[in-house]
Amino acid sequence: MVLEKVNYGALVQHVYNSFNARNIDAALEVIHPDANWANTMEGGLLHGHEEIRAYWTRQWSYIDWHVKFVDATLNDSGNVVVNTHQIIRDFSGNIVTLKDVQHIFTIDGGMIQDMRIP
Repeated sequence: MVLEKVNYGALVQHVYNSFNARNIDAALEVIHPDANWANTMEGGLLHGHEEIRAYWTRQWSYIDWHVKFVDATLNDSGNVVVNTHQIIRDFSGNIVTLKDVQHIFTIDGGMIQDMRIP
């Protein structure tokens, strides 16, 4: 179980690092093509690579969003619970939002199948 936790932590950390580097293709390498993904800015749920790509591209056109991976644990359902620290700035560098947020990932077959915000 500890080994799985480390591997899952590395997997989701890869997504955060890729997101922060604005490298969508690298992030999508570990996200299933039919994954569901929480749309935190506009609400609702995204489905698949095309919607995730369009969402992140929109997001980055509005604000400078940085999500720092803090840690990851497995919950009783086998989902990966990730604690993050988010810093959202306007394009002048002013902090708009600074907060800790939890994300819950469902991972199967080494791919992220689902990401939700509790």
